[in-house]
Amino acid sequence: MSATLDLDAELMLRVRDGDQASFGLLLERHRVPVIHFIYRMVQNQAVAEELAQEVFLRVYRSRATYEPTAKFTTWLFRIATHLGLNWIRDGRNEKLHDSLDQETSDGATRQLADRGRTVEQELVYQAKLGEIRRAIEDLPSKQRAAVMMHKYEEMEYTQIANVLTCSESAVKSLLFRAYESLRMRLAHMA
Repeated sequence: MSATLDLDAELMLRVRDGDQASFGLLLERHRVPVIHFIYRMVQNQAVAEELAQEVFLRVYRSRATYEPTAKFTTWLFRIATHLGLNWIRDGRNEKLHDSLDQETSDGATRQLADRGRTVEQELVYQAKLGEIRRAIEDLPSKQRAAVMMHKYEEMEYTQIANVLTCSESAVKSLLFRAYESLRMRLAHMA
């Protein structure tokens, strides 16, 4: 294995060669970040988990043809982005949001986590967070994906361009338009 390959690419090459344990390591390393990334797109935990499972199924199915031409995480998030955008585009996104009084599967009522805030502070914080999430959800899908990769996944322009299969200048333009739109919509919160 080449010293220039990142650990994930090396693991994926081992998967290609039949090493099941390496796939388990990739899954362990990236499952939660992929679920979080997709959740920010679709705003539905069950759907995010289902789509993340599909992402890793596609990674596994592609093992025989895998070539480390790009960073593994770029390839992984490209798959996740396409699945998330397809789900949004296909209109299967029933907006399901948890309510404060929703019951859990064992019949108990959900409680707000104690983060050291008063009830009023927590309600204001949750309201602002909800407004920011809605503003991001309302962005065009490519802008939304670019913002999530840039802000939440801390990906560089090059990586985002590879995931969205566009140029770096297109990514910069997408992000500029998205952030400008968010600034205007959320100006009252500044």
